[in-house]
Amino acid sequence: MDYLIIGGTGQLGQAFARRLGSQAKAVSRPQFDLTVPGAAEALLRQYCPRIVLNCAAHNHVDQAENEPHQAFATNAFAVRELAQACARAGALLVHFSTDYVFGLAGNRRHPYVESDLPGPLSVYGASKLVGEYFVRAITMQHLVVRTCGLYGLPGTGGKKTNFVEAILNKACRGEELNVVIDQVCSPTYVNDLVEGVLQCLDRGLSGLIHIVNEGEVSWYDFASSVVRLAGLSAKIKPILSCETGARAPRPAYSALQSERADAPRLRPWQSALTEYLELRRPIGRP
Repeated sequence: MDYLIIGGTGQLGQAFARRLGSQAKAVSRPQFDLTVPGAAEALLRQYCPRIVLNCAAHNHVDQAENEPHQAFATNAFAVRELAQACARAGALLVHFSTDYVFGLAGNRRHPYVESDLPGPLSVYGASKLVGEYFVRAITMQHLVVRTCGLYGLPGTGGKKTNFVEAILNKACRGEELNVVIDQVCSPTYVNDLVEGVLQCLDRGLSGLIHIVNEGEVSWYDFASSVVRLAGLSAKIKPILSCETGARAPRPAYSALQSERADAPRLRPWQSALTEYLELRRPIGRP
């Protein structure tokens, strides 16, 4: 088998499964629990993949503040065991991380690149950073991909929505939208990320890499673009992060960019969002 997708019911795992078809086997809970000791070893022995795509994560950012043990169990210690199993099996591990490994540099106003020093603000960000370090330390055959603000067709497991879908659903219900204006990132269309990762694999790339749609935008301006491009009418109120009541702190600025000359370059976020909104209409979404 060429590809094994772990976390196959999430939006990223499902996007890879649609793109790869019969080349891939997708597994998820309850079929496979990454946190169970020995599970990764048994899974790789069963399927003998050439490439493992680890799309599984504990990505409930606020919940992680109250349950750090769960976040670290999935995002760090289970990843360590998976990396060990991949190293023994000779499989390439593609592991996905996040812009939330940054944030301590509060005055930052230019995109983070791979050589920038991480500094997470939240338990979630810290757990993902530890997972990165385990992968990079344990197996030479790895590709650690940092991305940001993923959106696409919602998955059926874990988080069942994303920012774009949440904005559309609220706008369709006529709700007023309160969206933070003091957080800037690089929102990324999941299908574009999948193509970028496959380009990396075709080129034989390894190590740490940032893959995002080009550009940066505040969540408020991104929400405004979603509503406008979808042809909806909704009142959008800009608010500050301190007004949200969120348990976990978020980076004020976490736009990403790659400094690697061999990295795939994705199209601007505006083009990606436009395509996503056009594609989702025929499948009966608002």
